[in-house]
Amino acid sequence: MTTRTTEEPAPSAPAGGWRWLLGGLLLALAAAPVVLRYLVFWPLDQWQVDVEVYRAAGVSLLTGRPVYSTLTEPPQLLPFTYPPFAAFLAVPLALLPFGVVGWLWAVLQVLATTAVTWLAGRRLLVRAGRWAPLALAGLTAPMLWLHPVADGIRFGQVNAFLVLACLVDLQAPRPGLVRRLPRGVLVGLATAVKLTPGVFVVHLLVTRRWREAGTAVATAVAATVAAAVLVPSASWTYWTSALRDPDRLGPNAGTSNQSVRGLLLRLGPEGTAGTLLWAGIVLLLALAGFRLAARRYQAGDPVGEVAVVGLLACLLSPVAWIHHYHWVVVVVLAVLGADPWRDRRRVWAAAGVVVFFTMRLPWWGISWLAHPDWPRWAGRALQNADVAGALGCLVLLWWLGRAAGEGRPAPGDTPADDGAARRASALA
Repeated sequence: MTTRTTEEPAPSAPAGGWRWLLGGLLLALAAAPVVLRYLVFWPLDQWQVDVEVYRAAGVSLLTGRPVYSTLTEPPQLLPFTYPPFAAFLAVPLALLPFGVVGWLWAVLQVLATTAVTWLAGRRLLVRAGRWAPLALAGLTAPMLWLHPVADGIRFGQVNAFLVLACLVDLQAPRPGLVRRLPRGVLVGLATAVKLTPGVFVVHLLVTRRWREAGTAVATAVAATVAAAVLVPSASWTYWTSALRDPDRLGPNAGTSNQSVRGLLLRLGPEGTAGTLLWAGIVLLLALAGFRLAARRYQAGDPVGEVAVVGLLACLLSPVAWIHHYHWVVVVVLAVLGADPWRDRRRVWAAAGVVVFFTMRLPWWGISWLAHPDWPRWAGRALQNADVAGALGCLVLLWWLGRAAGEGRPAPGDTPADDGAARRASALA
């Protein structure tokens, strides 16, 4: 039987306080170019536009105005597109001035990305011993410059927190603060906030983790029902009309939509043929992708598992804006693994992923297409680069598993009991 390894190298003694201070300083310096660009030098009419949407939803709940027909201030005029439960979580934002909210949200995104880097890379970071704080800052710095992460800071997005929630829920062992929280709760809450993390429920079902899947579904349903009880009119509007209106999300064929459907909307075919083609591709991709995620689970690699499912959340969704690819942070650390120096190909592959998703290739494609005499196929290829990059990352994760000599799990094979993970967590 394939066994799932859960033991990790024991952390060394706590690092000195000065190392944490120095690591924090390095992290602040790494974050400064992105934060300053988008919170100091960015045009005010485009400043933190998405967190403004969240805050407006919270204000709507406090003042009694319609949540889904209220738009943000001109010139953006953006509607709230999330489930009603997310509006409740935005109420604290409504209690603070918008300027404070924008800066606070940016800092929280940096901290959340740092936490994702620590959790996804801790098998590697514990090897740094007392220098772990500096190693963490060094690993997090390039993550903040990734196009999806920087765009999240630019807009004031929620993706960093959703990635963190799903990663924590599938980790083994789990961080101490959530150790006693039933597995599946955080995935369920993330799904109640934004529907795309629901792909993790599918993955839990594929890997026969019935209790975790049931907990995730029950949590999402409980949060959704609670919101319906408290704001029935807003819930009715969302589930009967707002959810089915794709135009609320913005131009689906725009370059920012880096899902498979976005690619097909730009390249064709149109109409029923395009819809059938999309459905067929999504089905094949789902079959291959969830199979790969199950193999990462069987191999005892929760980081690779989350990386694969997170990429599927973007590729399979009808709309996946560039900032939705915050999952690339997990992908990079899944590629690095616990000891990349034993296989230098992992280092080069991870560096390649970082460079690829830092270059903002979709916007290079737009610039290319603006030149009518240049070959349009090259511009289209660049315009859809993140879709290609996500597919390439899936292939890379599959190849690394094969290169590591991981066998194919037998039908019905399950990891050695999950109680081992909980016992390891209790000692962590």
